[in-house]
Amino acid sequence: MADMWNVTEDIASNVKPSELSKYSPGLLTFAAIVTGFIMLIGLFGNLLTVVALLKCPKVRNVAAAFIISLCIADFLFCAMVLPFAISGFWTRTWSHGGVLCKLVPFLRYGNVGVSLLSIALITLNRYIMIAHHSWYSRVYRKHNIALMIVFSWMFSYGMQIPTLIGVWGKFDYDAELGTCSIVPDDNGRSAKTALFVIAFIVPALLILICYARIFWVVHSSEQRMREHHRSQTSQGTLNNGSDVKRSTIKDTRETKARRNEWRITKMVLAIFLSFLVCYLPITIAKVADSHVHYPVFHITGYLLLYASACVNPIIYVIMNAQYRAAYAAALCCPLARLTGLTSEKWNERHGYSFSNTRTVLSQVSLGESRVDPRGISAPGR
Repeated sequence: MADMWNVTEDIASNVKPSELSKYSPGLLTFAAIVTGFIMLIGLFGNLLTVVALLKCPKVRNVAAAFIISLCIADFLFCAMVLPFAISGFWTRTWSHGGVLCKLVPFLRYGNVGVSLLSIALITLNRYIMIAHHSWYSRVYRKHNIALMIVFSWMFSYGMQIPTLIGVWGKFDYDAELGTCSIVPDDNGRSAKTALFVIAFIVPALLILICYARIFWVVHSSEQRMREHHRSQTSQGTLNNGSDVKRSTIKDTRETKARRNEWRITKMVLAIFLSFLVCYLPITIAKVADSHVHYPVFHITGYLLLYASACVNPIIYVIMNAQYRAAYAAALCCPLARLTGLTSEKWNERHGYSFSNTRTVLSQVSLGESRVDPRGISAPGR
């Protein structure tokens, strides 16, 4: 205990008033209040998402496992990191001892890594589903999904172990930032740049490459289908009334399936873009204004960074009708009524059909859950 108080006193003695004075008391109070709202929204939204995904069969599928991992990481960020951010804005220093000064940044960087890797895994799921569907059932088996999730957590936290034990940078109080972060070790080494490249740049590039490929595949597929339809029409192959009716029904189902796949893909893209919007401003601020000439720019960057932990549930509500229904059921309805989300009537009302046997893509889409016509559960369930 005495050592902890000594560390706290050392931290207080190293504070540079000239740096902290660049943030006005009013601005820091505003930041603390906004961070508090973000924390409450993030705790409620992410917990509700996990409950809805676990209890509602309609939205419990392969990709939901990665969504749950993402929500848990964001929930832990709100519960274990943001309270100390609020304290830092309020007191303008670190007053929680040396142990937490190492643990809190360790959790902060780890949860950020898990969040981005979870988004990358969801995007990879979409890419394989759309561009290499023949691989899907082999890749997304239950044990493979579990390994992917475990890897995302172990990698995000494991790559920080050298910093935690002080052999590649160290977690300590940064007097310039006024909070605990990664600082150079006794040999002048720091892991900040490497962590940024490995845990941010590489997953972001993977996501961008996957989406470029997804857009290309979808565009090419639509072109081929239009050409095929025109070819059939021009050759008079649909000269029978019943054939025309069957073809129209098939085209309608395929159109609904493609529209739903595209809508879900856009939702995942929105999650990634929101991540970039939340993380890039503070990164730019640290590089372009390292001496804090524009405090509002830095505070805005911090608030956007914290908002990343609560924005995903909002995206689900805005862009996905199934998640809205699952949230409403989890909040307002008894557990017995949650199974209503799997009813035929509910599916038809939202444009889905169990009789679509042309493709099993919709069985494993984000926010969907299908049953194979043969009575076998969809892959990865």
